[in-house]
Amino acid sequence: MTAHILVIDDDPVQRRLLKNMIERNGHVAHMAENGRQGLDVLDRKGGLISVILLDLMMPEMNGSAFLDALAEREIAIPVVVQTGQGGLETVVMAMRAGAFDFVVKPVSPERLGVAIDNALKLEQRDYRGRTTRRVRSEAVQFDDIVSASPEMLRVIELARRAAQSNIPVVIEGESGVGKEMIARAIQSASDRASKPFVTVNCGAIPHNLVESILFGHEKGAFTGATERHIGKFAEADGGTIFLDEIGDLPLEVQVKLLRAVQQGEIETVGARSPQKVNVRLISATNKDLITEVKEGRFREDLYYRLNVFPITIPALRKRKEDIPVLVRSFVERFAGEQKLATPLTVSSAALALLTAFDWPGNIRQLENAIFRAVVLAQGSELHTSDFPQIATQVPGHSISAEGTVSWDVASAPPAPRLASVRLPSVYPEFRSEEQAESRAPAVNENTIPSLDGGGQVRRLADVEEELIRFALKFYHGQMSQVARKLGIGRSTLYRKLKDYGIDPDNPLREVA
Repeated sequence: MTAHILVIDDDPVQRRLLKNMIERNGHVAHMAENGRQGLDVLDRKGGLISVILLDLMMPEMNGSAFLDALAEREIAIPVVVQTGQGGLETVVMAMRAGAFDFVVKPVSPERLGVAIDNALKLEQRDYRGRTTRRVRSEAVQFDDIVSASPEMLRVIELARRAAQSNIPVVIEGESGVGKEMIARAIQSASDRASKPFVTVNCGAIPHNLVESILFGHEKGAFTGATERHIGKFAEADGGTIFLDEIGDLPLEVQVKLLRAVQQGEIETVGARSPQKVNVRLISATNKDLITEVKEGRFREDLYYRLNVFPITIPALRKRKEDIPVLVRSFVERFAGEQKLATPLTVSSAALALLTAFDWPGNIRQLENAIFRAVVLAQGSELHTSDFPQIATQVPGHSISAEGTVSWDVASAPPAPRLASVRLPSVYPEFRSEEQAESRAPAVNENTIPSLDGGGQVRRLADVEEELIRFALKFYHGQMSQVARKLGIGRSTLYRKLKDYGIDPDNPLREVA
């Protein structure tokens, strides 16, 4: 079947080579020199394009910015990324941004053909299931949040309590951990459930347009303002506004946001008087706002106004108990969306592989990996071979020429990575005999000694340092929770980490 492929690459020689490869496979190639031209092609011929072949390093609008633009426009065409940098960091970044597959330059005609065929297969079996997932996530209840880890259950409990009031909430966590889902659940469980829920990604808005988008503008307020625009705050009046990546807000806009929080009124650009609004504010950030305040990038008075009820969502790698539960939930949902004839299950080996991976893109990356595997599944069970991109990044796994994944015992680490993963009893297939034997803690495992080796009382500073290290390990580096349990402020905790030379990501390691 002939398909229309959009090639976006700034190198004319590379464009010509790719055009020849695509046409030799019986497809039609459309050319663009950068991301901006690619968007123009989509505006003109978006209905024709089945696959996008995208270079990452380009002038004007690079590949990452193009992927962000696709997400903003909710365009769900499969994207195959081509990069001259084969590093995992580059590839993971592209996958996190929504890319379907990647190829490393110079790509062979065979490899390019396989990538395009897989993307076409995905597109034919309704790749636009991503749009379905967006619609499905509009109304989220706390019961919809799948979790088995104590850390996440504590997050859900805090969010339930936050839903009972209208105080500002700040949700902290890495990209992809589910901050917006928690925010939507808070909205659904509050007395504003039937009111608007408006989301704004502060990091995706050009700085010169942030004020207008948030607070609106009057006709003629500035050059190009040909008509009146209602801002997001006015749009959310009576309901909830969710400001994602609030740490990216310009300082001049933070002043107006502070007034909106303090006095419940906004200043529309070009208006003569402020406007009253009744909005519940939920913010999210993947930055440490305390650090942003110290470095002058975030207003201290706004920080204390917003940070009334902080909720920290741990990264997926710090709550691996959730991975098998999430995998099975995603497989069940996507199999239903794809209307598969037979139920789809996941093999124990595949679950072990997925649990061993650290998921730098967190739940969003896991969800996309499961979606691709379900859509491309050949049988009634998903195996490790259905996750080749994951297998290449887990020590000890290798991919044969036939595409099968195997475990290389000789190159494997001395102890399996899963040995350090805490899994609930509902997943016995992952627990080794050594884990079962060592399940009961030693009697003095959690005891901090009061006497030193000479039988004298230890210095208070030494005991404090050891307690902080223990708390960091016990709460998996969740700084807000560590500070609360120790009864100190986060700024005090950070100061003590510096004083004692403690690495929060590895509390047992000494920092030089």
